[in-house]
Amino acid sequence: MSTTSTTSEGWFAFDKQDMMVFILVMSLTGLQNAVTEILPEFTLGPLELGVGEFVFIPIVLVLLFRTYWAALAVPVGEIVFGEILLGEFDGLGAMEGLLLIPVCYYFAAKLLQDPENTTQLALVVFIAEGLEEFFAMFIDIGKVYVGVEELEAVPGLPESIFVLEAVDLVTQMVITGIVFGVIPALYLYPKLHGKVEPLLGMEPYQGERGASMWGGFSLKAFLAILLAFPLAFVAEAASEVGGAINVVWEPEFLEMYGQSFIAVPIVVAAIVAVVVWYRATRQTS
Repeated sequence: MSTTSTTSEGWFAFDKQDMMVFILVMSLTGLQNAVTEILPEFTLGPLELGVGEFVFIPIVLVLLFRTYWAALAVPVGEIVFGEILLGEFDGLGAMEGLLLIPVCYYFAAKLLQDPENTTQLALVVFIAEGLEEFFAMFIDIGKVYVGVEELEAVPGLPESIFVLEAVDLVTQMVITGIVFGVIPALYLYPKLHGKVEPLLGMEPYQGERGASMWGGFSLKAFLAILLAFPLAFVAEAASEVGGAINVVWEPEFLEMYGQSFIAVPIVVAAIVAVVVWYRATRQTS
């Protein structure tokens, strides 16, 4: 039986179990992302309040399998099922999530040293989402400065952007990070831990009772975040500038077939997840 990343040779060790996990996480993440697309959003002044995503699903999956490939599958699932199949692929704009989400989630997953410690679990989930949202906030602020040449000419505009992005960060962390992140993860992770991994041919991460989160601090994973942040900013800024370097695919499926077309990525993601789960469990039975 294969093990999780705690005993693998490195970040990019890849075998049949890793492939199964990657496709499963990708499809389930894409499924939840497609479902949240149809949920309503509410506007409060300049702020849009809504469920960004059911973030507990990808985070719990990454915590269960604890591999970089599982973390990488999260943004890939969002791109494939939440963008490409809906005709909303943003080219370089998709690179922000592809670069930031895997390193932030993987870094946080390594911090979980005692799977039975609910406080530690809550902190890890909050850190995973918080890191990604924190760096995304500065990327959003930066791309406004890149895209608006006369920003300084409008009195109070730079300050208002900082305030709006900060308030948006807080609201997202409350709604997505806590309500749809920490709270359901505290219930779901203990229910799945030790039961899902063996079905996919992987040994559950046991950790150590009472172990400190600092024991899981990975300098390499932290440096990967610091490297991914400027790369993500450059990609996002380039997407705002546009031109030939940014390949955008927008066939406008939703406009052609109506809102009901969103059922397509939901059904496709669900079928992929079921097929992968069936094949993986058959191989390990």
